[in-house]
Amino acid sequence: MSRSSEGRSGRKAQRPRRRRGPRLRQVNEFSAGGLVLDLGGEIPRGALIGRTDRRGRLLWSLPKGHIEHGETAEQAAIREVAEETGINGEIMAELGSVDFWFVAEGRRIHKTVQHFLMRATGGELSDADVEVTAVAWVPLPDISAQLAYPDERGLVDAAGRLLRDSA
Repeated sequence: MSRSSEGRSGRKAQRPRRRRGPRLRQVNEFSAGGLVLDLGGEIPRGALIGRTDRRGRLLWSLPKGHIEHGETAEQAAIREVAEETGINGEIMAELGSVDFWFVAEGRRIHKTVQHFLMRATGGELSDADVEVTAVAWVPLPDISAQLAYPDERGLVDAAGRLLRDSA
């Protein structure tokens, strides 16, 4: 034991106790979204959304949002993709879920997002949603490199495998 960690009595000094603020209320939230693909060309393209973070950086991600009361995850995914990208889609397969923790508005939030692989059935790419800064069609092989979140990259890799296996 080093001398710097010992008190005068030769015993190890105790760390001062941290003062904790008020305990944050824990909340579970559920969202849904996914990767909507335009399969009409030689190479499939996926619709991504860009949001500007607090530092002013444009972060690209898959469209997603809260599941409303009475809505299934599938219904929410189709609605959120349409709201955030302007593209209507139909579900082809389940991609998986991502969960993470964050703190907002004095709450500790555990968020679970269910993702689906979708086929574009209509609409026009649009960034009209106030939560979205930009939208883009990105060739499927390039999507992972553009995404800001590693968990979503894994979902895009799963989508590529599903497409190859169904071909």
